[in-house]
Amino acid sequence: MKVSIFSTCLVDLMTPNVGKAMVEVLERLGCEIDFPASQVCCGQPTYNSGYLEDSKLAMKTMMLAFEHSDYVVGPSGSCIAMFHEYPKVFKGDPEWGLKAVALKEKSYEFTQFIVRVLGVTDVGASLEGTATYHRSCHMTRLLGEKETPYQLLEQVRGLQLEPLKNSDNCCGFGGTFSVKMPEISQQMVDEKCQCVKDTGADILISADMGCLLNIGGRLSRKGEPVKIMHIAEVLNHTVHPAAVKGGIPT
Repeated sequence: MKVSIFSTCLVDLMTPNVGKAMVEVLERLGCEIDFPASQVCCGQPTYNSGYLEDSKLAMKTMMLAFEHSDYVVGPSGSCIAMFHEYPKVFKGDPEWGLKAVALKEKSYEFTQFIVRVLGVTDVGASLEGTATYHRSCHMTRLLGEKETPYQLLEQVRGLQLEPLKNSDNCCGFGGTFSVKMPEISQQMVDEKCQCVKDTGADILISADMGCLLNIGGRLSRKGEPVKIMHIAEVLNHTVHPAAVKGGIPT
């Protein structure tokens, strides 16, 4: 199965280790990986700021970058959700409207692809520790994916998952929201940090690096010894290939 990687800006520029982990997990599951070099930002920052026309150049660049891909997989529910907005943006456009629908239909967030396309829930990973999981707003509410991260984390050997109070609440990052409303954003991330602290977990996991960098940065400033991990890093931790279960493609 051929999979094109959409790295996202945050992973590409700040946390390449997450992209590496994602690729290693997918390759272990039998995927043939490629990385279209012409990819850029998905256009979300300008789109969410109201600059629709200025966003279209980035969107068109992405549609062309992945035009010949079978599947597009990214380590961010937020950025993949932006791909799913493209058909609305280009509705009625005879050329780009069809390309937008095509990209939406073959684009998946990392955990969503593993569970819903590959049919795998146990990737053979092991991680000793107590963790809690933060659900990002965009992945949950815009992409509509709530279950796949939990399905995969429940199979990680040695990992004890603690429920996170108010897990539906935003962490205050919200892309440009944290820049436009810094005072409110700080109050929101402080509430999230307190909920994380109350779990007693020593690891905070999420599927979006924007949230993790926001919460992790605030936890660090508060002196809270909570480690942040993207779910790709967890699923790539101490893997025993013989333990992988659930329909690995051949």
